[in-house]
Amino acid sequence: MGANSNELRVLDAAVVRPSDLDLPPRSIPLTFFDVKWLRPPPVQRLFLYRLHGSHNAEQLISDVKASLSKALTLFYPLAGHVRLAPNSNNRYELFYQPGDGVPFTTAEYDADVNDLARPSDGEPVQVARLAPLVPPLPKGRAVLAVQATVLLGGRGVALGVTVHHSAGDGASSTHFLHTWAAVCNGAVEMPPPPVIDRTLVADPRGLYDIYSKGMPSDGSEIEFVTSSVSSVPDGQLVATFTLTQELLTAIKDALAGEAAKHGAPSRRYSSMLSAYSFIWSCYCRAKNEQNQTKTTHLLFSVDHRTRLKPPVPAKYFGNCCSPAIATARHDKLAAADAGGLFTAFTAIAGALEEEVGEGSQERWDGCIERVKEAAKAGMVFVVGSPKFRVYDIDFGFGRPVKVVAMSATATGSMPVADAHDGGGGVEVALSFLADGMENFQRCFVEAMRAIGMQ
Repeated sequence: MGANSNELRVLDAAVVRPSDLDLPPRSIPLTFFDVKWLRPPPVQRLFLYRLHGSHNAEQLISDVKASLSKALTLFYPLAGHVRLAPNSNNRYELFYQPGDGVPFTTAEYDADVNDLARPSDGEPVQVARLAPLVPPLPKGRAVLAVQATVLLGGRGVALGVTVHHSAGDGASSTHFLHTWAAVCNGAVEMPPPPVIDRTLVADPRGLYDIYSKGMPSDGSEIEFVTSSVSSVPDGQLVATFTLTQELLTAIKDALAGEAAKHGAPSRRYSSMLSAYSFIWSCYCRAKNEQNQTKTTHLLFSVDHRTRLKPPVPAKYFGNCCSPAIATARHDKLAAADAGGLFTAFTAIAGALEEEVGEGSQERWDGCIERVKEAAKAGMVFVVGSPKFRVYDIDFGFGRPVKVVAMSATATGSMPVADAHDGGGGVEVALSFLADGMENFQRCFVEAMRAIGMQ
């Protein structure tokens, strides 16, 4: 069953406002970390929940809606919008004023939660079937929109959340989601409140002006309504692959073996970098690249909250990340056995060390240009993190059976999350057309065998 307008029926379109009606108007200036996200499309996550006989879907959605109002009192910038600051030149801000709120759409959709969630590892689903379940942002540079959809027979609920990256990074947006869920499920211990003070991020080197170069000084042509899933082909598929604790241990052992073989110094192989390395190598092996000696890149974000001078609080609400870019030759990454894996890890570990090492922040002025050059040459980019614990976002009716980073369903992205089974592994999603998906599935299995799994 493909997705079409007859399957999704909108039942209600409301606006949810912060429950504290006495919140005064607030202006929050964007920092250099924020401004570079003004033009890219919003981030869209889809949470799929399976319901049981005792659950009433309509009541659950009502509870989710009411708790959103309370959560927005703490995270009030998400109820506002981005605007050009009055009497300024190219200075943008997040602005909230009483009456502002978040669009909240309630809908029904004729698809079974089990068909959409595809619980079996590596089993793909059409992106076009999932796309109607995430809302676009409305005009006016709003930064958050929500859609709650009752799935076929009331056996599931889909919660689509669209947030603009200029409002905050993954750590900030998932902090909001965890807080919202805790309010809804009546948690005894709430997450710490956000720290909403962007003056904590100093800009002595004028990075804001460098990153905003080329943007219209009057604020025109900056709009957030673009949906990143709107142009995905009907044949585009997405599937998740779980790297279990057992597989991660095997990857680390294989890396240690290769390091010894090459006479490289022993090092700590983190689960996250090991997972990135395994998937990047599989991805390159699966790709039918004509130019085997071309240089390719993997980009991942590094959180600098603890690395700024002075550091900002762990629950700082905003963007505080910069990209690390790993570089290697395609044929080296695609090498059989553990050779490609070791090449990937060496490049990724080197990129991380470069990004967090002494003097790394002095290179930030060229960050946007480096990303553009990497994208032009060929790039896989990591989104999300297992640290965000998206599978722990429980509104009171159980953990999600599937979380899909819908905005990352374009080829070349690599969404990562904690494993859905809660077993401590890493879940990675990849999106391809049918042929590409079959190639990747085969390469994934072959790579597991090469390191002694299966």
